[in-house]
Amino acid sequence: MTDPTPDQRRRPGMIERRKQKIAEEIARNRRGGHTVPTWVLALLLGLFLAAWIGLIVFS
Repeated sequence: MTDPTPDQRRRPGMIERRKQKIAEEIARNRRGGHTVPTWVLALLLGLFLAAWIGLIVFS
């Protein structure tokens, strides 16, 4: 029997690392502590300011 190629020897390690990353992400999501991305906060601020200016201009 021939030796496996370097890719074949390395593949189980890559699969295990990927499984570990997925398990860590799931655990992180279950803990909660979600934060709102900065772009969402900036968008909300922009909408609020546009509505406020709109009320001033059109009233």
